[in-house]
Amino acid sequence: MTPSPHVPAAAGADASRPGGADAPRPGGVEPVLRVEGLSVRFRMAAGRYVEAVTEAAFALAPGESLALVGESGCGKSVLASALLGLLPANAETAGSALLADGLDLLAADERTLARTVRGRRVGLVPQSPAAHLTPVRTVRSQLEETVRELADTADAGHTTQAGPPPASGASDRPARRGRRHRLAALRAAAEAAAGRAAFPASHLDRHPHELSGGLAQRAATALALVGDAPLLLADEPTTGLDRDLVLRTADELRAHTRADGRALLLITHDLAAAERIADTVAVMYAGRIVEIAPAGAFFGSPGPRHPYARGLLDALPERAFIPVPGAPPELGALPPGCAFAARCAAADPLCRTRRPALTEGVACHHA
Repeated sequence: MTPSPHVPAAAGADASRPGGADAPRPGGVEPVLRVEGLSVRFRMAAGRYVEAVTEAAFALAPGESLALVGESGCGKSVLASALLGLLPANAETAGSALLADGLDLLAADERTLARTVRGRRVGLVPQSPAAHLTPVRTVRSQLEETVRELADTADAGHTTQAGPPPASGASDRPARRGRRHRLAALRAAAEAAAGRAAFPASHLDRHPHELSGGLAQRAATALALVGDAPLLLADEPTTGLDRDLVLRTADELRAHTRADGRALLLITHDLAAAERIADTVAVMYAGRIVEIAPAGAFFGSPGPRHPYARGLLDALPERAFIPVPGAPPELGALPPGCAFAARCAAADPLCRTRRPALTEGVACHHA
């Protein structure tokens, strides 16, 4: 895929605001990922642009989980694709996304991303596992290949023997035993990865088309966990799962970050999963982060401050069960003021004409 053009962050981007990328981390720990002024737009016909993500800013420390939530089409998955260099050729990016060693994911070339980032430094649980899994190979085969490439058993299944095979007999028995040991280690590592993602061992020898949507999602999750990357990016990992499996998958992802000091960026519209996993919640609307807050304060007291964020929680069946009225604006025709103004009962002329900045964790003129 052709890397998207990249330009530095816009001068007006304010990543130093509270809750942004320059917010102090607990104990002064260096972030695993620091995003500043990240913007993505798509060039369309007749010179039009679609502003999919605008000036996103956040940071993730080791062991921290951040849930990026919002309605479908708000730009969450585009942001994830930008971090992995998987945007289409008509995409333009701005800002930066720095790993702990200083590598800017937005500026890195495809060779660097493919060889040193994807799977090794950033693991991906994809939104569409059917497109992520190889249809002609079993789940076990794909897990073992990933283990061989990324994990400590990288040499499993391979021999360094050169020339013709030795004559059969006692002299080649150690080599055979070594090969059997490596294959057994490879198999065990693949099965362990499946177990971490709650993928049943009885289904490892099945092909992707033989799996339900939920099992396919868990297979993709298992592949992402193999490399033990410092940063795990989970894009709708609970899609297609029943409630019990949603909770188990959430617990597994959370344990993966806490036990090994990994950072987790969870992209989801499942607020129950977000509440179970997240340390921090960032709410995205029409391409912008409109609120970022500690998960305890967001889901508990005092609750969300942005009216859209409050509406998301009120729409839950266990709460008010009242949907947010109206529909989001088209990203190719955003209004000059607050993008939520047309759906907000508290909107006034200021809201409709001036776009609020993200200040002290919220982008609202009246918060």
